[in-house]
Amino acid sequence: MRKHLARLRTHRTGGRFAALLAGALLVATAQPTTAAPRPAPTAPASSSVAHRPARPAWTGTWATAPTQTPASDTTAFEDQTLRQVVRVSIGGGRVRIRLSNEFGDRPLVIGEARVARPAAGGPDSRIDPRTDRPLTFGGHASVTIPAGAPLLSDPVDLRVPAGSDLVVSIHLPERTAGSTLHAFAQRQNYVASGNVTRHPGIEATSTNDRWYFLTGVSVAPLQADGVGRAEGVDRSSAVVTLGDSITDGANTEPGADHRWPDFLAQRLRTAYGPYARGVLNEGVSGNRLLHDPSPPAGSDAENFAAYFGQSALRRFDRDVAAQPGARHLIVLLGVNDLGHPGTVAPESERVSAADLIDAHRQLIARAHERGLKAYGGTILPFKGDTLGFYSPANEAARTTFNHWLRTSGEYDGVIDFDKALRDPSDPQHLLARYDSGDHLHPNDAGAEAMAKAVPLKFLR
Repeated sequence: MRKHLARLRTHRTGGRFAALLAGALLVATAQPTTAAPRPAPTAPASSSVAHRPARPAWTGTWATAPTQTPASDTTAFEDQTLRQVVRVSIGGGRVRIRLSNEFGDRPLVIGEARVARPAAGGPDSRIDPRTDRPLTFGGHASVTIPAGAPLLSDPVDLRVPAGSDLVVSIHLPERTAGSTLHAFAQRQNYVASGNVTRHPGIEATSTNDRWYFLTGVSVAPLQADGVGRAEGVDRSSAVVTLGDSITDGANTEPGADHRWPDFLAQRLRTAYGPYARGVLNEGVSGNRLLHDPSPPAGSDAENFAAYFGQSALRRFDRDVAAQPGARHLIVLLGVNDLGHPGTVAPESERVSAADLIDAHRQLIARAHERGLKAYGGTILPFKGDTLGFYSPANEAARTTFNHWLRTSGEYDGVIDFDKALRDPSDPQHLLARYDSGDHLHPNDAGAEAMAKAVPLKFLR
């Protein structure tokens, strides 16, 4: 995992365990004044719901889990444009973008925002001007997002092919702390001076591998002529993958979109074509089931632990239940609950297999309450890991948890990642050809093997 997060040290996250980093109220601000609310339209007495045109079925095609920044990260923007690139899992004829100020402590002013497809054969920072579309928010080109809130854009007519890239440009006119982000994007993103959201090409003053304020993209068919139905969006649903750095893509090839959920999205598109499910990656490097980050006082971990995100139990409603079109959930969590205490978390937060099982039972219950099918992934082996996670006690807890997962029948299905990637001759270790080198995170081949371990019948 050290190579995975060496880059983050440039964001003031030093030290040995820096490697561990593996709708809502909105205020439209086209003008400083706030418009009076319009009265709700009254339907004629002869109208009926049956005669109204059907609303498009919005489905998540890309998502990422937001986290906050530690106090040591002083990144800020002022009169700058962020141009950020994402890869969608399914396509459509209309898109909408979700922005977030959920970890901000003051309003976030968006001067202008636009969405486009990248130019063919060009760098990610260059857009195809024929596809460039303005984003509006309640009809306004600029908007202020209250502290602690997310924001959905108005729908935009834009044909987006499945498995393609999408570029979102955001102008931040006022000084803005980078308070809400996903710290490990595995994509190069760009910062440029001034409002250059409309420019096909930009001169970046800096680059980073983070997504700032951007947390989701959803798609739907065009209502007028059905454009997007060829992509199956009108009949589609989404799969949410809830996990830690293994799901987040730690130690896979940067820029290649080789996280295991990316490979799963490819499998689904191959198997089901226009009726593939969207895949929404809600992995957060360093994430735990039961605890928020709590680095020991005075430790180096104070410089980066905030990037590990809120516990999965705490973030479930935002990162899973609120995702548009979500019908399936895959959970792979628990290794950091075992490995963090005594390394980047206090010993008092050490957990047992029974604690992990109880937490997973909560996820199952909450998923079922929302009508989601829930599938559990066995914890991968990590003997010999370079981060000090392994101990005989942690291995015993992992083995006990995996046995419960395989035999209890409490999840709607089991995905045996452990069996798919372990060394048959030494099952406490990852198989060498799947090991990224830290004996904890799979490499690209391992991520692909994980995707192949998912029974597609679960996701029909």
